[in-house]
Amino acid sequence: MQPLSRSHMNQIPIPFFGLALVLLVSLVSPTSSCTEQDKSSLLQLLAGFSRDGGLTASWRSNTDCCMWEGITCSSPSGMVTDICLASRGLEGPISPFLGNLTGLLRLDMSRNSLSGGLPLELVQSTSIIVIDVSFNRLTGGLSELPSTAPVQPLQVLNISSNLFTGRFPSTIWRVMKSLVVLNASTNSFTGQIPTTPCVSSPSFAVLELSFNQFSGNIPRGLSNCTVLKLLSAGYNNLSGTLPEELFNVASLEKLSFPSNRLEGALDGINKLTNLVTLDLGGNELSGNIPESIGDLKRLEELHLEHNNMSGELPTTLSNCTNLVTIDLKSNYFSGKLTKVNFSNLPNLTKLDLLYNRLTGKIPDSIYSCSKLTALRLSCNHFHGQLSERIGNLKSLSFLSVYNMSLTNITRTLQILRSSRSLSILLIGLNFMHETMPEDDNINGFEKLHVISMESCSLSGTIPDWLSKLTNLEILSLNNNRLSGPIPDWISSLNFLFYLDISNNNITGKIPTTLTEMPMVNSENTQAHLDPSVFPLPIYRGGLEYRKPNVSTGLLDLSNNKLTGDIPLEIGQLKSLYSLNLSFNDLTGQIPISICNLTNLYVLDLSDNNLTGAIPSALNSLHFLSRFNISNNDLEGPIPSGGQFDTFETSSFDGNNKLCGSMLIHKCGSAEAPPATITPTKLSDYKAAFLIAFSAFFGVGVLYDQIVLSRYTSH
Repeated sequence: MQPLSRSHMNQIPIPFFGLALVLLVSLVSPTSSCTEQDKSSLLQLLAGFSRDGGLTASWRSNTDCCMWEGITCSSPSGMVTDICLASRGLEGPISPFLGNLTGLLRLDMSRNSLSGGLPLELVQSTSIIVIDVSFNRLTGGLSELPSTAPVQPLQVLNISSNLFTGRFPSTIWRVMKSLVVLNASTNSFTGQIPTTPCVSSPSFAVLELSFNQFSGNIPRGLSNCTVLKLLSAGYNNLSGTLPEELFNVASLEKLSFPSNRLEGALDGINKLTNLVTLDLGGNELSGNIPESIGDLKRLEELHLEHNNMSGELPTTLSNCTNLVTIDLKSNYFSGKLTKVNFSNLPNLTKLDLLYNRLTGKIPDSIYSCSKLTALRLSCNHFHGQLSERIGNLKSLSFLSVYNMSLTNITRTLQILRSSRSLSILLIGLNFMHETMPEDDNINGFEKLHVISMESCSLSGTIPDWLSKLTNLEILSLNNNRLSGPIPDWISSLNFLFYLDISNNNITGKIPTTLTEMPMVNSENTQAHLDPSVFPLPIYRGGLEYRKPNVSTGLLDLSNNKLTGDIPLEIGQLKSLYSLNLSFNDLTGQIPISICNLTNLYVLDLSDNNLTGAIPSALNSLHFLSRFNISNNDLEGPIPSGGQFDTFETSSFDGNNKLCGSMLIHKCGSAEAPPATITPTKLSDYKAAFLIAFSAFFGVGVLYDQIVLSRYTSH
């Protein structure tokens, strides 16, 4: 049950690196002159850059290299001790002549575009204690050191976020007796996790190897790292179980192996009494959470999501009184949640139990967690209703109670309006066959950015009280039985960019006011959106989706009873990514203005009564990847070139008067054969948009679970 992808920042613990570097630099005083050897070595570095970030002009303004920008010297020797050239836009290799700086202590060239390898002269330097070349484009592997290499004083080596490959050499660690921090995350290293530093470096405290291609079992030799505080190797190809010897490293504060293929149980985890973070999400772990987890008194982060764990949640979880995050989604946990006394967890801010088999009532003790910002209980087997005590959660901004057999939508909304901080409310697949409340007194949702009331079979109309949600960005009312017209006030929601009212009984024409939605009219939609609104990732079908750098606007009016022409003004929706008007009774021609929607990825106009020709300018929509105009009464040639050369012939079925090179009926032939009518799978197109929806948010798509039925005409 491994997630498709997961938001995971590359972190270097400040106590072991950042703060240490700042303090060490602050102890060094500048001097008035530098040595000729050091000056020559620095000029060799500068000469190798293809882009120098303005250093040439800066350094040539003074003959004393100790006065150069980014350079610090010791006094009175005049030897260069520090090079700090981070984030300078540098391009080119790191000069091996830096190895001639015999007094160099700290080298920071992070966050540039440096290329080539890491010079061996730096690695075997007898003076350098800190090397940070992270966030560059360095390639190759780490070189083996000669057997005669002297002991190195290096304490911090940060080579993260580069393009390094190959296995870790063994000799390099044997001579680094003072190593404290090794960060090699976000590269392409292979082989087994290195354990040599555990033996050779008695002060070794941080090992960060996430986002590589390490494989095999977690080595037992890690138990020799007796003062290790951080062990992180997530997003690799590790397998096997957590070795028992690992639980003897009592100094561990962070144990992080997410998104590997680890299996087995968590027996013995209670020995790590100093743990603050336990992250084993996205593996194949089984068994239950042991009762002994209550021994982890310092635990703040518990991530066991996307595994195969089962059993009841232990009552001793309440003993972990410092817990801030509990993420257990997508497992097989069962039993009553009331066994856990959440009132003992005053610091809890995020509780995610999505996709489990928990039963019973929602425990009242949850409403004692006054710092709770995100609560997801969706897709379990809870019964009962939300308590009015939910109003005690003054910081609650994310609430997902999707598919929980809730009833009485009017009362539920009246209860939730007391949660003044709510920004995301997902209550779909509840309140089955009830009536959409139209009470103007429903208020209190001023901060709401997202509301989903989909798949409830609600009758009634689109209620006017939604017009008061002036911060609304996403409105999902699909898969209900709503009727009546699309209200004109939709255009007054200045931030709305995602509107899904598909699979209803909406009637009337598409109002021109709908094409005046300010957010979708804007070319700069992404600039207005705030990803911090989403404290938890959002899933569709249990998977988190990501696709960067695309627009986010969606308008889905499919499978309703809309009539009339597609308004010419539809071309004003410049940020629209997906437009779906299929399975209605629309007439007239495809407006040429649709060709102005240059960000369009999905266009579905199928199963209407459209006539006329396909606008030839549609082939200029270079991002268009999902296109369907089947089952209309269109005529003439199908445009050629561009994306049209990639569309399946089924996209044009059911239009007897169309002709084209991809059809049996070629343009100019005497008679068109009967067109094959192919059922349209709108779920394919919706999935294409939903996968791309997280372009801005970095979090997946709108729903915890979407029930997509086959789209048929009413």
